[in-house]
Amino acid sequence: CGGSISNSSGILQSPFYPRSYPNNADCVWEIQVENNFRVMLTFRDIVMQSGGCQDDYIEVYDGPPHSSPLLGRLCSGSFPTYTSSSNMMTVRFHSDSRYTFRGFQAHYSSIPTHHNTTLLCLPDYMRAAVSREYLRSQGYSVQMVTLNDHRCTPTVTPREVVFNIPYNGCGTIQEENNDTINYSNTIKVTSSGHIIKRKKNIHLHISCKMLENTWMQIMYVAEDTIDVNEYQFGRYDVNITFYDSSSFLRQVHDSPYYVDLNQNLYLQAYLHSSDRNLMMFVDTCVASPDPHDFNTLAYDIIKHGCVRDSSYATYHSPDSHLARFKFNAFEFIRRHTSVYLQCELLVCRLGDYSSRCYQGCTSRSKRESSSAEERVHVVAGPVRLREAGAQSRKTG
Repeated sequence: CGGSISNSSGILQSPFYPRSYPNNADCVWEIQVENNFRVMLTFRDIVMQSGGCQDDYIEVYDGPPHSSPLLGRLCSGSFPTYTSSSNMMTVRFHSDSRYTFRGFQAHYSSIPTHHNTTLLCLPDYMRAAVSREYLRSQGYSVQMVTLNDHRCTPTVTPREVVFNIPYNGCGTIQEENNDTINYSNTIKVTSSGHIIKRKKNIHLHISCKMLENTWMQIMYVAEDTIDVNEYQFGRYDVNITFYDSSSFLRQVHDSPYYVDLNQNLYLQAYLHSSDRNLMMFVDTCVASPDPHDFNTLAYDIIKHGCVRDSSYATYHSPDSHLARFKFNAFEFIRRHTSVYLQCELLVCRLGDYSSRCYQGCTSRSKRESSSAEERVHVVAGPVRLREAGAQSRKTG
């Protein structure tokens, strides 16, 4: 019932399909395909409670569910096809406590966008590329393509004019709008005439928007009265590393990492971003003997900011891009000696005391009643219990 999907194609269906779906279900699927592709969703079967789609229904959003336009709401009838304007689409299935039916099945696939312009929001810079063939078709040469800051020049390849634009330079503007941080710049293509012109100037407005820890990429070309919009979504680059002491000076490179029962384990999460006005918050950490299953046999160390394990503790960090914490090693019963740790981390604006990062322990229901929160999922491990005489195996 719901989840994050990154495959290029696949099938969505209501729980237990083609048998009757359960009452009081609320499933949300976030489909995210590769950059510069779009999501196409086609419904193949819909049998649900009708009557205005107020009780049981499917909703399709053009991006994240809480900040994107609703493409359609349906419960019966025809089998429509929806195409996103970005590389992300959200599908929500809802049922009430009364009647139940067969449900729905839909197929999704990724289709390429046009290749005149492409945009990537990378951890340290925006990468914007303009097709040289597109420039030639409009009557422009590569020498006419510039940024607002003329000191930042592009790299010209046989096929593209490429700008690597930092988030804190080259005239990039930073704006804050509620819980969204916007980094924007403009690529200009102008004719060389100083007195008259007979061709339209092209303004390529580039924007990378950050909603907590999800990058939303936007690019549009304004040719006087013609607007072409492109949206892309990505995620922050975060990793978690073990350290050998609370001084956090020496990383542990052993894999597996052999430890003693009840030994202190020191971990550091690192956010890779050129924006220094961001901070991280450790929201949830769950341990499991299976790196692909953190539900069947799992142990909560911290959940939604609430400490569940008495050995968990946090440490002061010298950098807002770092989060440091520790807990004591254990083994799962039934001889599961290897332990993997999955942590969910939130990224917020430094000093924004209304954000989730400054709220600490809070209930899940309270969080869900507010705006949507994307989270970074990082898996660390394995940690393995050291037996008598066992030695750590170095891997570099």
